[in-house]
Amino acid sequence: MAAVSLRLGDLVWGKLGRYPPWPGKIVNPPKDLKKPRGKKCFFVKFFGTEDHAWIKVEQLKPYHPHKEEMIKINKGKRFQQAVDAVEEFLRKTKGKDQDLTIPESSTVKRVMTGTVAGFKWPPTVSEPVKDSDPHFHHFLLSQTEKPAVCYQAITKKLKVCEEETGSTSIQAADSTAVNGSITPTDKKIGFLGLGLMGSGIVSNLLKMGHTVTVWNRTAEKCDLFIQEGARLGRTPAEVVSTCDITFACVSDPKAAKDLVLGPSGVLQGIRPGKCYVDMSTVDADTVTELAQVIVSRGGRFLEAPVSGNQQLSNDGMLVILAAGDRGLYEDCSSCFQAMGKTSFFLGEVGNAAKMMLIVNMVQGSFMATIAEGLTLAQVTGQSQQTLLDILNQGQLASIFLDQKCQNILQGNFKPDFYLKYIQKDLRLAIALGDSVNHPTPMAAAANEVYKRAKALDQSDNDMSAVYRAYIH
Repeated sequence: MAAVSLRLGDLVWGKLGRYPPWPGKIVNPPKDLKKPRGKKCFFVKFFGTEDHAWIKVEQLKPYHPHKEEMIKINKGKRFQQAVDAVEEFLRKTKGKDQDLTIPESSTVKRVMTGTVAGFKWPPTVSEPVKDSDPHFHHFLLSQTEKPAVCYQAITKKLKVCEEETGSTSIQAADSTAVNGSITPTDKKIGFLGLGLMGSGIVSNLLKMGHTVTVWNRTAEKCDLFIQEGARLGRTPAEVVSTCDITFACVSDPKAAKDLVLGPSGVLQGIRPGKCYVDMSTVDADTVTELAQVIVSRGGRFLEAPVSGNQQLSNDGMLVILAAGDRGLYEDCSSCFQAMGKTSFFLGEVGNAAKMMLIVNMVQGSFMATIAEGLTLAQVTGQSQQTLLDILNQGQLASIFLDQKCQNILQGNFKPDFYLKYIQKDLRLAIALGDSVNHPTPMAAAANEVYKRAKALDQSDNDMSAVYRAYIH
């Protein structure tokens, strides 16, 4: 195909790293964002996502000539939403001077991976990349009483500001990357705990080229990862002593303490300079105690609980809430990029635990309300499917809502987020509220419903099995 001249304002198909072609628009970059050196490139804002990137000109194709071809070979839901966003943009700008601002859409899951057949692009030359996966945003949030503070992002391409409005809302500037690859750290990584979340995390660490040593209480769970290239650690202490940074993701405060303080535990492997990152969802007191004992041995500590579920873990789309050693947080950059889409640094140890419990309190309470609404629809003679259809067309529409309702309607409660763990988080969130004399009546009511579901032997099912507490 003959070379096509592109200019500011053009609609294009842009290919970024390992991601498939995606519709976007050439726009002006932020004033403080320099163009990468080397080959000619344009700054592109992608439709249907929050992503922006410098894209080399050879990785761009005009939108309209290739539209039908792209629609035929890519049938994904997110892709169709992106195309719909383009068409909506064209309708709004028809007959008018086109604004270079693209309508924002809500954050969506990572663009589908894989090769798009029939659409050939020039091969991307391998080169060192300072900025990593454009779907991954780093935020540094130091707790401060100052009315207006700017926080520099690790990649130096994102900025987070808290304005003089009293609001704690976070705004991200344009996330940029030359391509979508991740440069793995040369540090040796350890990982303890291969449950629903840990398994997906380790798999993504390995896929992105990290050197990983694994341990699990049930050793058989390690076999699959050994086949994928991981090394086997015989005890937590051995993993910590042989690795530079060791991550752990276990079920609850007791398991987290046992892992560190128990026989052949983490603490026995800690020496000056060794790093420990606890990704478990626990209370602030537990994580503070663990931080103190790790640091007392000369180790470095970071808490980094994750928001998400098994599917998001498998997809590398977790949200990571970190607090503690800021330098260690930066050292974990490539690991966090491999396992998640967003990372927040929240200051001193304990802050991430508190924030994580609040997030899960909201999620657990919402799930209980969904179940309550579906059962009320049923007993009043209304269609549950119609209720879901209505909700999916309104302001509450979300992947979480749709997936959990589908679980209930299909009677499929295969765990994606264990019911017993969301109930544990609700219990800890209520205790957090009690510690500061703050009432949590909604969470308390939801907690009672989950406790009833547990009594009905639903503990090892997905959190959506809370529905059964209403029908028994």
